[in-house]
Amino acid sequence: MLALTIAFRFLRSQPGQTALIIAGIGVGIAVQIFVGSLITSLQDDLVDSTVGSSAHITLLPEDDGEQISGDLAEEALRQPEVTTAIPVRRMSGLYVSGDQSTPLSITGGDPEDIDSVYGLSERIVDGEFALEDGQILVGTTFADGAATGIGDELELVLPNGEPASFTVAGIFDLGAAAANERLAFVDAGSVGDALGLGDDEYSAIEIQVADVFTSTEVAQRLESPGVEVVDWQAENQELLSGLAAQSGSSLMIQAFVLVAVALGIASTLAISAVQKTRQIGILKAMGMTDAAAGRIFLLQALILGVTGVAAGIGLGYLLIWGFSFAPVDFDVRPSPALIAISAAIGVAVALASSVIPSRSTSRVDPIEVIQGG
Repeated sequence: MLALTIAFRFLRSQPGQTALIIAGIGVGIAVQIFVGSLITSLQDDLVDSTVGSSAHITLLPEDDGEQISGDLAEEALRQPEVTTAIPVRRMSGLYVSGDQSTPLSITGGDPEDIDSVYGLSERIVDGEFALEDGQILVGTTFADGAATGIGDELELVLPNGEPASFTVAGIFDLGAAAANERLAFVDAGSVGDALGLGDDEYSAIEIQVADVFTSTEVAQRLESPGVEVVDWQAENQELLSGLAAQSGSSLMIQAFVLVAVALGIASTLAISAVQKTRQIGILKAMGMTDAAAGRIFLLQALILGVTGVAAGIGLGYLLIWGFSFAPVDFDVRPSPALIAISAAIGVAVALASSVIPSRSTSRVDPIEVIQGG
């Protein structure tokens, strides 16, 4: 293809200029990939630390002192977005040591169910994940404050005022100091006996969904008489506002980078069009059509865009790898979808930047060029 051959020759005729514009595109795409991946990973880490080991939606009885049926868990599982729905029993407990007292929020349930929501089996730092009759799992902060360890007897005062003794089977770390200090887990029977509950009476239904940001829509569908639906998004408006602000700032940074890339390509091609006016005029005098002449710069832009995007992807991965050595508590994970979108946008911007040079080239009058020498 003649236009492609000429485009390559024009680029090779000025290697320094070509290398600079490819480097500019590469840096722009790398920044876009790195910033996008950084913000996305940070948001995922914040969301995971907030609700990764807890319920996204909770069904509660509307009236205090009432209980809820475990059948609601089966109904919730019929929603396609719901991955886990477990019935649990909750009660408060008070640990007293001398003049100090520490309140505990105790959740009782089937061990497999509890693990499916809280992932305790992977978060045990001492002891083992076990919830047999009379056993209890406590957080690291509470264990340190109470100076208790594996196999110790933990004396608690239950809501009915009666004392109860539990054996510490494991100590977990949920990644949040408040959860590690206040949460504890026992078997469902222990809570049921303390509260005098029947076989199908539960304090709450805890639900997790595949995409945490669909929880509001799912929560609306789960509304029913006598049931209070608690959505994690409604309870974390400040976090959601922060995530929205992060996304907005990321988009602004990427938009400015793309504008800079577009201006760089357009200016380079415009200068090239002026520099190559005589050659274009001669080619048109030899029979090249206006469309073919304009296509030369379109192909130049395509070559620059594809090469620059490829370099940018490599540089983006290099930046992400370098960030892994930074003293932070989360990893930046490149998103294939983000990289594909960035690459497509980079090439599209390069092609769009060739429109003005291509149109100016198509208006070149070969007679004027030849007469002008």
